[in-house]
Amino acid sequence: MAAGPDPATGGVSNHRRRRFDVRVVPHRRRSPFRLRDWRMSTKLATVLVVPSLAFLVLAGVQTSTLVGRTTALNDFSRQVAIGREITAVVHQLQQERDRSAGELGELRRGGDRQAAATALRPLQASSDRAMADLSRAARPLADADASWRVAFSEAQEAYDQVIDIRPAIPPAVLSNDTILSNYHRAVGALLDLLAEPTPGQDRAALSDAVLRYVQLARVKELSSRVRAQLYAAARAGRYGTEDRVALTDLRAQQLTALGAFRVAATTDQIRRYDETSVNPLFLVATQLEERSLPAGNAASEVLPSEQWWSASQQRQELLRQVEAGVLDDAVRQADDASSGQLRATLLVVGGVVAVLLVALLISLLVGRSVARSMRLLRSQALRIAQVELPDALDRLRTVTGGVPSIEVAPAVVRSLDEIGELAEAFVAVHRSAVTVAVEQASMRRNVNAMFVNLARRSQVLVERQLELLDDLEREESDPDQLDNLFKLDHLAARMRRNDESLLVLAGTDSTRRWNRPVGLGTVLLAAAAEIEQYQRVRLDSVGEVNVVGHAVGELVHMLAELLENATAFSRPDTVVLVTARVQASGALIEIVDDGLGMSPAALAEANAVLATPPAADVAAVERMGLFVVSHLASRLGVRVQLDAGQSGLVARLVLPGALLAPAGSVELDPPAPARMLAASAARGAAAQRLPGAARSAGARGPAVAPLDLPVAGRPPAATVPRQSRPVPVRAEDVLAPAAVGGGADGGGWWSRQGPTGAAAPGPAAPPATPVTAGTNERGLPIRVPMAQLSAVTRPAQPESAPARAELDPEAVGGMLSRLYSGVRRAEAEDTTEIPVPPSWGHDEGGRRQ
Repeated sequence: MAAGPDPATGGVSNHRRRRFDVRVVPHRRRSPFRLRDWRMSTKLATVLVVPSLAFLVLAGVQTSTLVGRTTALNDFSRQVAIGREITAVVHQLQQERDRSAGELGELRRGGDRQAAATALRPLQASSDRAMADLSRAARPLADADASWRVAFSEAQEAYDQVIDIRPAIPPAVLSNDTILSNYHRAVGALLDLLAEPTPGQDRAALSDAVLRYVQLARVKELSSRVRAQLYAAARAGRYGTEDRVALTDLRAQQLTALGAFRVAATTDQIRRYDETSVNPLFLVATQLEERSLPAGNAASEVLPSEQWWSASQQRQELLRQVEAGVLDDAVRQADDASSGQLRATLLVVGGVVAVLLVALLISLLVGRSVARSMRLLRSQALRIAQVELPDALDRLRTVTGGVPSIEVAPAVVRSLDEIGELAEAFVAVHRSAVTVAVEQASMRRNVNAMFVNLARRSQVLVERQLELLDDLEREESDPDQLDNLFKLDHLAARMRRNDESLLVLAGTDSTRRWNRPVGLGTVLLAAAAEIEQYQRVRLDSVGEVNVVGHAVGELVHMLAELLENATAFSRPDTVVLVTARVQASGALIEIVDDGLGMSPAALAEANAVLATPPAADVAAVERMGLFVVSHLASRLGVRVQLDAGQSGLVARLVLPGALLAPAGSVELDPPAPARMLAASAARGAAAQRLPGAARSAGARGPAVAPLDLPVAGRPPAATVPRQSRPVPVRAEDVLAPAAVGGGADGGGWWSRQGPTGAAAPGPAAPPATPVTAGTNERGLPIRVPMAQLSAVTRPAQPESAPARAELDPEAVGGMLSRLYSGVRRAEAEDTTEIPVPPSWGHDEGGRRQ
């Protein structure tokens, strides 16, 4: 059915939101510790970050290992390189020791101490300079491994002892072994420091390189000690008791060290050593040393001191060159290994970084693509769910003409993966929903057309019925029969209002329209004429204001629904008070009843329906009155609100200024047909059955003074004046006011047949004042039988009759029945559902809604 707010009223759908304010309210509180509650971006970031972190950890471990190896090889390379300074110190100490051994031998023979000190001083200075160079070269290795630092410390302590023992050489107060042992210990500590570099277990080639120059250094050291023994014997002029044994042992150790060197040395190194060993200078020293060897039982020859020193010095220099070459090979090999390891580490680190960057880049691209697709899909889904689909439903719900074509936007995700398929599926669902909505709109339009057609047909039949009733009422002279015809006429008018409610349900305007402004009091009377219990309506303080003609019909309909609700849900012995007053921006109408009232929840729900007209459905049909009032108020721009009164409800209607016209703008309608004249006379004859006696046919329009109509069950108050015009039966009879100064040719009413001339002459009409026998205890006039017939031929004379003391049985029975029904309704208010009229609704407790 056509429902929803009229576009002209500026109504906006509750589903409409700003495009950039769409969000989904979670149905429960999101927990950061629940994996399924994480946002998609968080999940993607986790998927990307966790493997990256794991890769970084593994790469870090591998890189740390490589960096450790690089650092170790770098330290090894520096330790091997510092071997040059170590061998230089060893070489200088060997010269100082060997020369000191010779000077000690000379001093034992009574040599000059000063000459010995002078000869040793340059050698001692050379040793000190070499040791200083070693200390400077060892400073960068202060953070090297602990074993190397310990070895270096021992070498420094041993050299310090050499420095301390030097002053004891010229006096020769100590034995030769004591003095020379300090030199032996210092040289041994330096050789241990030379052998300290360790490349690791998986670096056998580097270990062999260290072993080669260490073995050659030991060969050179043993050769130096042999030189010292022979030089000391040469300066002393004889061999000592233990010299022969020491020389034999030193030569054996020399051969062993030379064999170890040959085993560890490379072919090129062996070749260079062999070339050095056949050098003439080397051979001279070798030949002199062979002369010192014992031959059979012959004693060992004491060599010339200077010749031996010179030849042995040349041999030591040649060995120093070979040692330097082997050491350079080891340093070069260590540097190559360190550089290679550094390059490998840098390559690995660079590869790790490159792989990580590529992986992160690819992950970011893939994650960004997935996140972008999910973001676009989410945005489209929310836009469809919260903006586009509700707007389309609102357009289809409020459509009045043909059903418009609604375009469904294609999927924003154009990929061919699962997200793209999901987007296409969602668009298909959207398209299906729009198709179903269009089909439902078409079905609603067809149903609306059916309602309109049925309502029009029913209206035609009702109009024909009213026309037939008009004819019967004009021709009927029996007051009882005329009273029944008036009741039937009123029921037909109510049926017409139901047909108009069907038109409102179908979204169609009413067929009753006025082209002139109508007084607000007249509109209220017309609304009261549309309900069954119109006699219970009291008009109080109606302001002098008019309603524009195009809004009269719908305003009468809306007020009639509210009055019907007020009378249906209040006690029959109460009145419904209607007041209307003019305000600055319009007019305010208040309808106050003394009924059942409504609970706060039901009142809030009803006001929400009045503020926002709902769609037509089964609930709307069950609560037809509330639905009709809501949509009519939305059309006219009238604000309707229900409030709790002292004992019932107060319905307030605020009419905007656009619906009001000045008080002097009302124009008189043409004269009314003779039917209303006859009807007025007949109502006067049937005054004992109808509430209120009819006055003259030329009575004036609706008075703005308070009107007091009889109420069932009690007489009217004596202080309230009687109504000054006939009680209406139809709204159009009230909305066509009588002409001032009525007569046979000037007074009249507006009717469906249009303006008519004066009534044709006919039988004499009954008198304007009917003949009654007073009023009973309920306030109703007492009819005098046959008095109306005689009134045609003679003047009507009111006759007084004694008041009846007994009560009317029908009235008493009706009052008791209503009292019992009210008691039962109050007892079962919270548990029993009370049937209500079809024009309104009720809640579970029987309260009106």
